[in-house]
Parts: sequence; structure tokens; C-alpha cells
Amino acid sequence: MLNPKISKLLNDQINKEFYSSYLYLDMSNYYYDNNLKGFGNWFAIQTQEEYAHAMLFLKYMQNNGEKITLNAIAAPGLKYANLKAPLEEALKHEYFITASINDIYAAAYEVKDFRTMQFLDWFVKEQGEEEQNTDDLCKRFDLFGSDPKSLYLLDNELSTRVFNPPSLVI
Repeated sequence: MLNPKISKLLNDQINKEFYSSYLYLDMSNYYYDNNLKGFGNWFAIQTQEEYAHAMLFLKYMQNNGEKITLNAIAAPGLKYANLKAPLEEALKHEYFITASINDIYAAAYEVKDFRTMQFLDWFVKEQGEEEQNTDDLCKRFDLFGSDPKSLYLLDNELSTRVFNPPSLVI
């Protein structure tokens, strides 16, 4: 059994990860609606990754005998002023998720829950990659987004991204 505070934080993280998946699906749809299928694909892959993250948290809780409470997933409800806006929102969201995982890690450290800390190590590393990839995409959009030919090439490049499920053993 996990410490009740840790259990609640992990359970809340499941919902945050499912929301992330839902948010990125909304962003994917936005880009498909604007005929940027590569950007749409990039966010569709993000959708799958976030769903997989939620399932990893869920499985960890199950493996520790914890009851899981699934909460409602809020609609993203974001309106985008331009083609870069979803990228900026995604980066802000990744910072939010990183902070949430760091909070769980700190709480686990406080109660000497080394097993949960070890489980979270992968997510700490993953969030660094998520932030870097999203920031890189924002910067690339800044470089190429105003030139239609360059935007076309970037969109084509993003269409080649495929989902690689995490191989984290829990």
C-alpha cells in the first residue's frame, strides 16, 4: 500500500495524463482542419504517448493494490488565434505536467517512498524530452512558419513521426 497522499497524487496524475491526451487530440484536429496534416500527425502521436503515460500510472497503482478513481476529463476549450498558438499551449502544458510529476516526486521523497521515486525517474527524464521536443518545434515554427514552402517541408517532415510505446516495466 502506498502512502495516502502519494496515492491521491498518482491518481490525480492519471487524470492529468488523460487530459493531456485529450488536449493533444484537440490540437491534432485543429491542424488537420487547417490542412497541416504533418502537424496533425505530430499531435496525434502526442495523444497516444499521453494515453500510454496515463496507463503506466494506472498500472503502477494497480500493482500496488491501490483503488483508482477515474474523474471526468475536461474539454480543452482552447481557441487558437494562429497556427503557432497550439504549439505554445502545448509547451505551457508540458511545463505544467513536469511540475506535477516533480510534486509527486518531492512528496514521495518526503515519506521515503523509494519505489515510487524509482517509478517516477522515467517520467522525469521523459518530461525533459517532451519539453525539449515541443520547444524545438516552437522554434522551428518561428524559423519556417512564415514561409509557405518551408512550412510545407516542415509539415511533411512531421508527417513521418510514428508512435513508439514506452517500454517501462512496472
